[in-house]
Amino acid sequence: MASHDRTTGDRDERYRTFAAFYPFYLTEHVNRTSRRLHVIGTTLVIAAVICGLLVDGRFFLAAPLIGYGFAWIGHFVFEKNRPATFKYPLYSLAGDFRLWFEVVTGKRPF
Repeated sequence: MASHDRTTGDRDERYRTFAAFYPFYLTEHVNRTSRRLHVIGTTLVIAAVICGLLVDGRFFLAAPLIGYGFAWIGHFVFEKNRPATFKYPLYSLAGDFRLWFEVVTGKRPF
């Protein structure tokens, strides 16, 4: 990864762009079961948001619990790593949706 894509701090490196972050995101999601849990969780988040719009606004409250619940089980139980959400919350969220899109369009295996 090019050094101009990250800033280097005393304690850690920060990604400046999502394009620079996404390859790192993929290295944190190599376990097949973890990726599947992410895709299932993201699908359920999308369903919860739709239900929040069409049925009852309380579904919006369930969306992050569902998404993070599935993803964090994948990380802590199967990947044995710390979710990138803690360090890169917005890029991680974007990564979840990009991974979901790549899986449902057949670009990446389920």
